[in-house]
Amino acid sequence: MVGPTRCSGRVEVFHRDSWGTVCDDHWSITNAEVVCREMDCGTVIEAKRGAFFGEGKEQIWLDDVQCTGSESSILKCPHRALGVNNCGHGEDAGVMFCSPGILNELKMYFVRLMNGSNRCNGRVEVYQGGHWKKVCSSDWTKEDANVVCREISCGSPLSQTIPSHFGEAHNLNGVKTHCVGNESSISECSHQDTSESCTDATVVCTNSKPIRLVNGTNRCSGRVEVYHQGQWGTVCDDRWGMQEAAVTCREMNCGNALSVKYKAFFGGGRDQVWLDDIECTGHEKTIADCPHRGFGEHDCDHSEDAGVVCSGRPPSALMD
Repeated sequence: MVGPTRCSGRVEVFHRDSWGTVCDDHWSITNAEVVCREMDCGTVIEAKRGAFFGEGKEQIWLDDVQCTGSESSILKCPHRALGVNNCGHGEDAGVMFCSPGILNELKMYFVRLMNGSNRCNGRVEVYQGGHWKKVCSSDWTKEDANVVCREISCGSPLSQTIPSHFGEAHNLNGVKTHCVGNESSISECSHQDTSESCTDATVVCTNSKPIRLVNGTNRCSGRVEVYHQGQWGTVCDDRWGMQEAAVTCREMNCGNALSVKYKAFFGGGRDQVWLDDIECTGHEKTIADCPHRGFGEHDCDHSEDAGVVCSGRPPSALMD
């Protein structure tokens, strides 16, 4: 387990003399219970998806794990053959456990970012007193955001001028937080429960590689730009197609891809060209998860900047 404690983190298994991760396809609370029991870690709080505890670096050993719950080991659950998968490390599975001593170690508090493109952006929720609660935006400050991004190893917060599109938490009580900014965990900040209706606090941390669409008719159309190393940059239209557009629209919570645009249709960018030769399968969670040359590696100029037009409304099955 790679995470904040022995009993919370990214799930890895040892095979052929090396550690590897587990893909989150079919990852469930039942799978997490088997891992929990195997690790002697008490009761499951939550099964985590989307590399919540960060991405692994080497092999992905397991995919399509479907435990019944009675297995003594995750390796005894039905799964694809070891090493056979259709995943990237952006889909690494994780688990949160609750057992004697573990909650004390974590100060009875977890934090998570929900409905973002990866674990480093989204609306802010905290686990307190046995329940998840949404953090209210009314008292949310840059200091609060700094603490959260640092706590989950996601760098520092980006400016809130970046549009957020992370939905709303329903049926969750609210909590107001106040951090000085030097705390190592949001659990060390002051907090106050509230029964009043409140808007969700959101944060986008620098390690999340967020994207935006620029110069379109709305936030769901435009030139594709990616944030990397403190600045925005464009995407070259080499190999740019509907699969790449589909991933972009889904990451932006903008529904389906209607069309792809080439040769700086929405105007050329001014700074870096960050991505080139992107080849998505269409199932990736973020455009940065798709195979590409590497950030900053390209043979393009801004006359080849890629764009996209999305439907602007996410499918109903993906709505909160």
